[in-house]
Amino acid sequence: MIWKSRSSEYPQVDLTPLIDVVFLLLIFFMVSTTFNRETKISVDLPEATGEKLKVEKVVIEISIDSQGRYFINQQLVTDNRVITLKRAIRSALKEGAEPQVIISGDKGASYEAAIRAMDAARQLGLTNINLATKQTKN
Repeated sequence: MIWKSRSSEYPQVDLTPLIDVVFLLLIFFMVSTTFNRETKISVDLPEATGEKLKVEKVVIEISIDSQGRYFINQQLVTDNRVITLKRAIRSALKEGAEPQVIISGDKGASYEAAIRAMDAARQLGLTNINLATKQTKN
């Protein structure tokens, strides 16, 4: 009878717990990563000097293109009436949060269109309203 020595066997390492930990770390980093906000709507913002705005966690973005069409969080609003804008803004609101409203108007858009968007937001009781601009190049 031949005796096998324990030292001649290779140690076996179970990699299952290690793989589980790696997947949990991957999921954590995917969930906690912030992504850049890119818009598909072509809006040529007017230029202005000033400091960059601190963007809040809850944002409602109202974009106005050069034809005067409204987009709320990149969703086209069916018409330009204030009541329709209010309905679209209300559907974008999340309960329990005071959102920051950012109005991005194309420099070819009318002043009336920006005022209409501000009026609709104010009628819903939103007070944190900002107008988006591009930084001027010195």
